[in-house]
Amino acid sequence: MILNESVAQKMAGLLLQINAVRLNLNEPFTWSSGWKSPIYCDNRLSLSFPEIRTFIKEEISNIINLKFPDTELIAGVATAGIAHGALVADYLETPFCYVRSSSKGHGLGNSIEGLVVPGQKAIVVEDLISTGGSGISVIDSLRGAGCEVTGLIAIFTYGFPEAEKKLLSKQVLFYTLTDYDTLLNEALSQGVISGDQLSGLQQWRMAPSTWEGLR
Repeated sequence: MILNESVAQKMAGLLLQINAVRLNLNEPFTWSSGWKSPIYCDNRLSLSFPEIRTFIKEEISNIINLKFPDTELIAGVATAGIAHGALVADYLETPFCYVRSSSKGHGLGNSIEGLVVPGQKAIVVEDLISTGGSGISVIDSLRGAGCEVTGLIAIFTYGFPEAEKKLLSKQVLFYTLTDYDTLLNEALSQGVISGDQLSGLQQWRMAPSTWEGLR
C-alpha cells in the first residue's frame, strides 16, 4: 500500500536514475523461483548513494512514526533488508535484529540475530515484496520468538495479489515507498520504455508464473 503518491513517484524515479531497476522484455531475467521476468529490481544499489539511502531511511521512518508509533523493534530481512533496517533503527533509536531465511548450520544455529524480547512490538523492513515468501518467513520466526509483529515496510512491491493475500492472512499491515504501476508510469514518462513495452510489462504482471517473454 502506498501512503504518499509524491514519495512513490520520487522513489521510482530514483531507482530508475541509478539503474536499480532493469527492464528487458526480449531477454527476461530468471528469478530464484524459476519465473521469467522482464524486470529485475536491485534496491541494494541505493546503499551506494548517500542521498538516496537517506531518503529511504527517512520515508520508512515516517511510515513507522505515523502508522506504528509503538514500535519497539526493527527487524531486517536477510540479506537485502538488513542495511536499510539498521539505518532505520539507528534513525529512530530503536533496537534492531535481522532474520535469516533459515537457521545457521553452525554455532548457535540462530535464525534471528540480535536481542529479541518476548512481547516486543516489531516492524519488518524488507527491500521488496515479490511473492511474499521471505516476509512471511520472518514474521513467523519473530512470532515464534514471542514478538508482536504488526507491520511490514518495503521499498518496492510488484503488487502480486497472492503476496498481498499472504500478508493479510498473517494480519500484518504492509506499506511500500513505491510500486510496480508507479514505476512503469515513471519509466514511460522518462522515455525509458515505450507504450508497447508498457503493455507487455503489464501483461507479465497478470500471469508471471507462465510468462515466457516476447516472441
